[in-house]
Amino acid sequence: MRYEQHYAWSILLRLFHWSFALSIVVLVVTGFYIHFPWTNTLIEGETSFPVATMRYIHFIAGFVFTGAILARLYLLVFGNKQERFWDFLPVTPRNISNMFHTAKLYLYFTEEHRPRIGHNVLAGIIYIITFIMALIQMLAGFYMLYPESAAWQKWGLFFLGSQQQGRHLHFLIMWYFIIFAVAHIYIVIWNDIKTREGLISSIFNGTKYISSDNP
Repeated sequence: MRYEQHYAWSILLRLFHWSFALSIVVLVVTGFYIHFPWTNTLIEGETSFPVATMRYIHFIAGFVFTGAILARLYLLVFGNKQERFWDFLPVTPRNISNMFHTAKLYLYFTEEHRPRIGHNVLAGIIYIITFIMALIQMLAGFYMLYPESAAWQKWGLFFLGSQQQGRHLHFLIMWYFIIFAVAHIYIVIWNDIKTREGLISSIFNGTKYISSDNP
């Protein structure tokens, strides 16, 4: 079987991916600590400030997370062909067909793989949902971070409700990202083994390998 090399992901998308992924790891770890500090907080204010330190790291990771979201928003509109939202949304007959076929492949109803340089449509739908969740998470984070800001409080109160409701939603959405990360890693490894297109390596070097035997 012969494979052709195709450029799939720009440098900006790869930077987005790793910034987004690593910031989520830091945010989850520090978020759990802020929610329930497991160290001896009796030392708080004497020789160290563990909760304050974790909050500071959480805030820095939050800004990285926000930068990643803005970069992906730019790429959804101005990225290369496979990075734009039109390429992987179920809004064309070709994409709708790919969505159902990918679902059949993942459920082992078929062994036929239809290669795409970009995301398959099923993955694209999940990524859009994840992007929306990230926007809500970002809004909730800044809503809590800037209680003195009239703008953030206005939008936060409108979309999320009270500060406590925003905090609760922020914590719940964190679990979405944990579940998404586990499922994402599993599916990516499964695809790399099943299709041999170099999906994992593509997020490092930007290139995928598509079988030239496919029509």
